[in-house]
Amino acid sequence: MNTTTNTVTRSTLDVGTALRDGYAQVGDVDLHYVEAGDGPLVLLLHGFPEFWYSWRDQIAPLVNAGYRVVAPDLRGYNLSSKPEGFTDYTADKPAADISGLIRELGAGSAAVVGHDWGGSVAWSLAMNHPEVVNRLVILNAAHPRKLNEGLRNPRQLLRSWYFFYFQFPGLPERRAARDGWKFFKGFQRDARPPYTPQENDRYVEAWSQPGAVKAMIDYYRAAVRLGSKQKVLPIAAPTLVIWGQGDRYLGPDLAEPHQEDVPNLDRVERLPNASHWVHHDEAERVNSLLIDFLAPALGSRSPR
Repeated sequence: MNTTTNTVTRSTLDVGTALRDGYAQVGDVDLHYVEAGDGPLVLLLHGFPEFWYSWRDQIAPLVNAGYRVVAPDLRGYNLSSKPEGFTDYTADKPAADISGLIRELGAGSAAVVGHDWGGSVAWSLAMNHPEVVNRLVILNAAHPRKLNEGLRNPRQLLRSWYFFYFQFPGLPERRAARDGWKFFKGFQRDARPPYTPQENDRYVEAWSQPGAVKAMIDYYRAAVRLGSKQKVLPIAAPTLVIWGQGDRYLGPDLAEPHQEDVPNLDRVERLPNASHWVHHDEAERVNSLLIDFLAPALGSRSPR
C-alpha cells in the first residue's frame, strides 16, 4: 500500500478550507480522497449518486472543531478504481477498502460517518472490522436487517423501485447521461435548497469519469442478485443515526435499528424538514450533531 498527496485549493473546490488531495492503494484498488485538518481521524463516506464532494458543508466545520477529516471516493466513484464485475460491489468489499484506508492513513481507528450507500458501507465496516471504528454516525441508511425487513413491505418496495430497474443490463447506463444527466439529477431533486448549477457541474464531472456509471449501478446489482454475504453482527461502537424524515426512498420506520444489533445506540435524531439529502438540507444542524457526538474523540484536545 502507498499514499500520495498534493494540495487542492479552496477556490477550486469551494468547501471552506484548503484540501490535500491523495490516493491510497488498498488491496487491488486505488482510492482517491481529500483530506484537511489534523487531530482525531473522521472518515466521511458518501452515497449514490455522489462522491466525496457531498460532504462539502461538513469538512470545514469538522476541521475547525479539531479533527483530521478524510472524505474518500468509494470504489467505483469519481477518481477511485472501478472494478469491472458487479460482484466487486457487495458492501463488504468497500468496507474492507475503508478498513485498509484507515490503516494506510496511519490511524488505528476512526470515527466513521456514512450517508446512503456510504452508510451501508459504514454499517458493514462496524460489524466486520470493529477495531477500526471508534464512533459511528449513519445518515439515512437503514441497518441491513431493517432494510431486509422493509423490503418485504409493498410500500417500501415502491420506494425502492430503482433497485430493480438497475438490474437491466446496459439500459440504466444508456439512460443516465441523456438530456444533460436528467436521470441522475432526478435522484437529487428533493434537495432543499436545490443544488446550484455549479454543484450540478461537479456531479456531472464525477459521473462522466470512464466506467463510473456502470460501477455506481453495480452496487445495486450486487445487492439484489447476491444479497448480503455478511452475517449480521452486533455493533460495539457508540452510534448516532441522523434521519431526514422527508426521505423519498427510505421510509421513516427504517431509521431505528434493532437494539440487539446496535446495543450502544445513542439515539435516532429525526429532522422533520430534511429529505434524503439530510447533510445538504440541514447542514448546520447536522454539523452540530456531528461535533457534539464526536467530541469524546478529542479527549484533552481543545476545539479550535
